[in-house]
Amino acid sequence: MPPEENDPWALLRQATRARIGLGRAGDAMKIGDVLDFQFAHAMARDAVHAKLDVATLKAAFPEALEVQSAAKDREVYLLRPDLGRSLAAACEETLPKGDYDAVIVIGDGLSATAVMQNAVPVAQALLARLGGMKLAPLVIATQARVALGDDIGAALGAKLVVMLIGERPGLTVSDSLGIYLTFDPKRGTPDSARNCISNVHGQGGLSAEAAADMLAWLMREALRRGLTGVGLKEASGLTHEGAAPLLVEG
Repeated sequence: MPPEENDPWALLRQATRARIGLGRAGDAMKIGDVLDFQFAHAMARDAVHAKLDVATLKAAFPEALEVQSAAKDREVYLLRPDLGRSLAAACEETLPKGDYDAVIVIGDGLSATAVMQNAVPVAQALLARLGGMKLAPLVIATQARVALGDDIGAALGAKLVVMLIGERPGLTVSDSLGIYLTFDPKRGTPDSARNCISNVHGQGGLSAEAAADMLAWLMREALRRGLTGVGLKEASGLTHEGAAPLLVEG
């Protein structure tokens, strides 16, 4: 009988990337499992410290604007999360004030790896679904936390800000993209006033097309109803014109 047929954990492992039912050799873990864990840990650390390739993003979106948070470098960013939520003073002047429906921000967050792998296809798919909306120039933000989008949206005069940002890497996935939507962005906006679509990645996560479907629906509803966050989550079980159900929590 094959070994997997004697393993009661085999079926469950097919449904999750979590490390469950690991075997052992004597009183220690098997060397293969140990090496796999160490590799995943190294991948997560690399993702946190990786530098966002702004040039590649600019090649995809030539008209994009570049900004940075008040955190001057990665070390400060990791030690002072508060600075990652505020726009550097010099950058505010570079953002053209207007009457925009929305702005899309691509921020490195805690995984530039996730952004480089997933942000461009998500943004391109989303732009194809936003016909009729008045959009501000796309913004690329470095040393960014989610709330940095509030300063950017307020400076531009946008009703909505969409933040595509690298999620904190885990030991199963280190390249997961998160998407945060905020209506009436301004400094001090609580997280309860945002909608989140998470786990956008190519290892069994949400696809770029599915994420764009959900996000476009949310954006139109947010503009129609004048809110995001808890109030909009009440409609999370609905569908719109055949689109996928809303996903607002991760």
